[in-house]
Amino acid sequence: MTLNFGPQHPAAHGVLRLILTLKSEKIEQLDPHIGFLHRGTEKLIESKNYIQVLPYLDRLDYVSTMSQEHAWSLVVERLLNYTISYKISLIRLIFSELTRILNHLLAISCHALDVGAMTPFLWFFEEREKLMTFYEHVSGARLHTSYIRPGGVFQDWKGLSSELFNDIYTWSEKFTERLDHIETLLTGNRIWKSRLINVGEVSSQEALQWGFSGVMLRSAGINWDLRKNQPYELYSEFDFKSFIGTNGDCYDRYLIRILELKESNRLIKLFLIKYGELSSNDISDSKVIPSMRHSMKSDMESLIHHFEYFTQGYSLPSDDLYLPIEAPKGEFGIYLVSDGSNKPYRCKIKSPGFNHLQGLSVLSKNSMIADLVTIIGSQDIVFGEIDR
Repeated sequence: MTLNFGPQHPAAHGVLRLILTLKSEKIEQLDPHIGFLHRGTEKLIESKNYIQVLPYLDRLDYVSTMSQEHAWSLVVERLLNYTISYKISLIRLIFSELTRILNHLLAISCHALDVGAMTPFLWFFEEREKLMTFYEHVSGARLHTSYIRPGGVFQDWKGLSSELFNDIYTWSEKFTERLDHIETLLTGNRIWKSRLINVGEVSSQEALQWGFSGVMLRSAGINWDLRKNQPYELYSEFDFKSFIGTNGDCYDRYLIRILELKESNRLIKLFLIKYGELSSNDISDSKVIPSMRHSMKSDMESLIHHFEYFTQGYSLPSDDLYLPIEAPKGEFGIYLVSDGSNKPYRCKIKSPGFNHLQGLSVLSKNSMIADLVTIIGSQDIVFGEIDR
């Protein structure tokens, strides 16, 4: 029997369509179809200057917006041979780890909802609301922030206000308690374990063959984390753990995300403490960021630079570069080709979800239809980055 799963199914996470070949209730073959969301993002990027690209990145994986902005900013800065200040780099890392927490909160809560548990969804969305307030404080937006930019962050001369600094630290102190509540509900729950353990198993060899990364790869027992293996920004200066699984099943992926929530929370505290030790004037000031420190009404140079920055942007030297980061879902990479103009000549995006989706057939072979919902949830699929 051939059956359509999605795109209207509530567990299809957007516009995913799967064509299942079934024998009774067991899946013999699975064919993922994409193409219901396609916006031609990479081609659109090639028609914009390097500043105008940022909003398109926010709309790829719309759960991890700042991580994608981070990747774009790093690749542009590397081609410009530009170094940002230590303090701005810390701000980026604080918000990158807050983004990781935002992503995992949604991944775990939606996964639990798919399997039948509603309370984690309500509790975790309460925490997400608090984090969205931090997003809004620095960028004015809750979702599509355009905050991390080539050359620094939006209005980086302001840094983190003492109010926001204290709010993030206070939230971080209390977040551990909320995680303990969720673990009480899920981790040892008999129904949760029976639905996840030995479901959607993947071996280390299969994970490598299908190009898995992030949690999907580490759950299969391979210790690969770009923050450690290919460090960027200031990650190499801080001590933190990466977690690996043993069975490569849905339960391992759940446990790793829980552990990463705790570790990201610990990292944020370390970043905040380090940030508080630095002098207040350790900030960027160059032509790569807009001149807004002085009033444009009284400073003609700032006005001219501001106008040119947002109308023409700046040019990169002729070169090409691929640069990946450890996004919450896995390896998010950008391959950028510059021809010396103020627009990318070519831009190709590597999204982790694309590889995970094509490996869904391996994970779900000989599984029951009900297990398919569990497996998709454990993959943390967001279609914006897949069908781009």
